[in-house]
Amino acid sequence: MRPITIIATSQSGQIFEKSHRSLRESGLVEEVITTSVPLTTNEMLNRIIAGVKTDYFILMLLDNITLIKAGVLERMLEAAKTKRAGIVYSDYYDEGKDGRRPHPLIDYQFGSVRDDFDFGPIMFFSTEAVKIALQRYGAMPPVRFAGLYDLRLKVSIDNPIHHIDEPLYSVFEETKDHDTHFSYVDPKNNEVQREMELVFTDYLKNIDAYIPPEHLKKAGHMGGHQFPVEASIIIPVKNRAGTIADAIYSALSQKTGFPFNIIVVDNHSGDGTTDILSGLASKHTQLIHIIPERCDLGIGGCWNEAIYSPFCGRYAVQLDSDDLYSSSQTLQKIVEMLRDGSYAMVIGSYTIVDFNLKEIPPGLIDHREWTDKNGHNNALRINGLGAPRAFDTTIIRRIGFLNVSYGEDYAAALRICREYRIGRIFESLYLCRRWEGNTDAALPINKINENNAFKDSIRTEEIISRQKMNKKI
Repeated sequence: MRPITIIATSQSGQIFEKSHRSLRESGLVEEVITTSVPLTTNEMLNRIIAGVKTDYFILMLLDNITLIKAGVLERMLEAAKTKRAGIVYSDYYDEGKDGRRPHPLIDYQFGSVRDDFDFGPIMFFSTEAVKIALQRYGAMPPVRFAGLYDLRLKVSIDNPIHHIDEPLYSVFEETKDHDTHFSYVDPKNNEVQREMELVFTDYLKNIDAYIPPEHLKKAGHMGGHQFPVEASIIIPVKNRAGTIADAIYSALSQKTGFPFNIIVVDNHSGDGTTDILSGLASKHTQLIHIIPERCDLGIGGCWNEAIYSPFCGRYAVQLDSDDLYSSSQTLQKIVEMLRDGSYAMVIGSYTIVDFNLKEIPPGLIDHREWTDKNGHNNALRINGLGAPRAFDTTIIRRIGFLNVSYGEDYAAALRICREYRIGRIFESLYLCRRWEGNTDAALPINKINENNAFKDSIRTEEIISRQKMNKKI
């Protein structure tokens, strides 16, 4: 018997027929099975696994694979054998009107647990690894969307997942007419999110990284600490001459029943931002303009300059240099929740707007997938927790921020919710501008991969820390 079975979504057309004909002609393929049922349901995947008689099988998740290089199956088979891998995947090419471009993927880490990890549309499985994983860690739950996610998480527990760092096939690039960055918080995807959370929570229990909600502590009211004000609005900034004054005036407009200040950490701006801040600070005593001595700080490093400074208040509240609070009551609402003492961190909700503050799709981002019972576990699966973010200063000083400009807030939030409760406000408190000056605007694939790999490394460290903590409990 030949070693490979191929399962593919069933479509018609020249692209489909060409790619599948090349696979059928391979001397390694025993059978090619096509199906019109999505390869994400537990029912379909169970049927596939039960019926596979070969040592390996391939799931082809798209029907727009236009070209498969000669020797692809040999490469994947050899990698699966030599690496003893449960899953093998490779880079590929995007083909479009502008020609063919490499589409590199990233290596799989222990912390590559988000459900949107990109394996490309061809996944090569060891049949033995799959069957043992399902025997050892339980059958797939009855899900429509999260079956493949469940399968690969269970396979990954005891088996390497190997990335071939070379494009081995081509995919016709379909035109995208919408922003997928926030698709997971779209209300129509609620059922998908519930299934993904169910599967992921089970995975955390299997690897002993799950934290029961009753193990989380309340922040309490820390005594013995003197603060100059009750709250500080923290604004890291570099080269935002066009937006920084708007942010400052938004902060100054806050109406509160307590004293607060605004700490702006000006990271050696060279576009006139520094002069704007100096002028505003001379008129408003609430505004504290800090220029760090160091020249190697990222956004996280700037946050550290603020929270460890003698000017920082009992609570530290985020405002980015190109964003605004949605009303004059934002700071009051956040601090009231922190003052309760139940939470070490509070996260609000925000509305996406353009540069002129006009609401644009998807509008409100409220992260309603968060629950008090399981949000601290589910946080490891998603790519962000929302904004604005606010911290109990005594606690965030013990943790600090990574000196980076991407993921620093996510890492801090994961560390906090390992031990403490996080409060959520689901009404819009914040206007988040989307424009060409954003740090995440129109990123090239290599930068996206760099960001994703970094967040996966954060998850890796956090999962290991949670496993160690569970061994001590």
